[in-house]
Amino acid sequence: MTDKIIEIDDDGFEEKVLNSEKPVMVDFWAPWCGPCKAIAPTVEALEKTYGDQMTFAKINVDENPLSPSKYGVQAIPTLIFFKNGEIADQITGMVAKEKLEQTIKKVL
Repeated sequence: MTDKIIEIDDDGFEEKVLNSEKPVMVDFWAPWCGPCKAIAPTVEALEKTYGDQMTFAKINVDENPLSPSKYGVQAIPTLIFFKNGEIADQITGMVAKEKLEQTIKKVL
């Protein structure tokens, strides 16, 4: 994980995501999840490209059950894009880099 992708928890979710001035992509993941590990390099590559325009964050669903529950996360990986404190878009499962990039551009 790059040092620019922030680790968040339930306690800091509102401050770091909902109150962020920039759009935020939150990666809901768990250490045991194969697809979560598989999509991580793609997310890291996109952070290098779009990190100045969007904040990239990860939240471990095993350690932080409140946020996934609040946003209806049923499967992981789930990437939820927040803008101005609201959900702007959402992607569940392993997807191609192009699909993620299209979503990022749409949210920005």
